[in-house]
Amino acid sequence: MKKGRNTKWLMFTGLVEALGVITQLSMQGAGRDLTLRAPGLCADLHIGDSVAVNGACLTVVNNDAESCSFQLAPETLRCTNLGEAAVGDRLNLERSLKVGDRLGGHIVQGHVDGIGRILSRQLQGGWETLRFSCPPGLAEQMVHKGSIAVDGVSLTLVEVASDSFSVALIPHTLANTTLGFKQAGATVNLETDLLAKYVWKCLRGSESTWEKPGTSFSSAQKQETD
Repeated sequence: MKKGRNTKWLMFTGLVEALGVITQLSMQGAGRDLTLRAPGLCADLHIGDSVAVNGACLTVVNNDAESCSFQLAPETLRCTNLGEAAVGDRLNLERSLKVGDRLGGHIVQGHVDGIGRILSRQLQGGWETLRFSCPPGLAEQMVHKGSIAVDGVSLTLVEVASDSFSVALIPHTLANTTLGFKQAGATVNLETDLLAKYVWKCLRGSESTWEKPGTSFSSAQKQETD
């Protein structure tokens, strides 16, 4: 996890607080500067704070009452769907937890493990079932009724296959997160449950290192969130 300006250990809970709209993107060498408009949420931020942006833990480098800016490292651009972001896109935002906050979802670190894609959407009244593709190594860390963070949203797994999984979304989630408007083929950031990672590592022993290109954070990206 990441230490913030008050040297507290930071984490997230997977409950999206706002949808930010990208107002500016600029190249900075091999990286990018990203500015989002999110009145209300941004007014409560300070430089150095951590925010989960589509599930990726980023550091606020500038902000005012209506907007905030982040620096995206090359590894972040490669290993998350933020590399595809464009001006006008909406992104899920969640501030890091404070000591004493309720953990309404599950423990989310903001360390994206891989990228999935929406395979299908099935409407069932006001609810909707979404199926996502995922790297097989990540599917091995998922269980029926377990937890998964998709674009930073804490969700409960319904079905898990060798290279895909499904979730059921309530109307509130559909109305207040990116998962309500993304269509089949769109990419999503995936972070598996922290407990599942440790169980998976124990079961696989020394073979558990996940190094598949483009599916997880490497040491360079991990430095950004340490």
